[in-house]
Amino acid sequence: MSYLKWPVLILAISILSINTLWGDDDEEEQYENRSKNGTVTKLNTRYDFAVVTNSQFKAECTSCHMAYLPGMLPARSWTKMMDTLNDHFGENAELDVKVKNEITDFLTKNSSDKVHTKRGDKILATINPKETVLRISSTEYFKRKHDEISPNIYKRKSIGSPANCLACHGGAERGDFSEDSVLIPKDKTPTIMKK
Repeated sequence: MSYLKWPVLILAISILSINTLWGDDDEEEQYENRSKNGTVTKLNTRYDFAVVTNSQFKAECTSCHMAYLPGMLPARSWTKMMDTLNDHFGENAELDVKVKNEITDFLTKNSSDKVHTKRGDKILATINPKETVLRISSTEYFKRKHDEISPNIYKRKSIGSPANCLACHGGAERGDFSEDSVLIPKDKTPTIMKK
């Protein structure tokens, strides 16, 4: 009977090891990244963008659109955007000074020129250092990644514009812009972009 103990023990250890391996959810693995100014930001290793952790930013900005990831634009772009909230793409989005300053600080400390990530650096490399881009969709990186998308696709009611990342990239707010997860919706009433 003792000759059966070892194979059973080895089998049990193997099963437990495999279960532990499968239990490791790499998609949600996080690590810390220090920017040049010492800001510590949680990054999602799979999606390569700083996670939006500022509750004030989420509360104020997601009332009209998705919480754009700070690493998608350089600090100068976020600063100009926050300084011109009285005409935020045709809307008055002015905020209390204290709230505005908190959000500006969050965006600039986690911008593509402060927190370096693979994708953020690629976006930054396509922006002229003398230019202050306000639309992510106007960057050469965005244009190159979306060059197969017909302009008519953006005109669909279910999408509205290239600014509506969530229409096709369901995981956009957590930095998932993988081509494998893109779902281009058919024409229907938009549920993502708000006015």
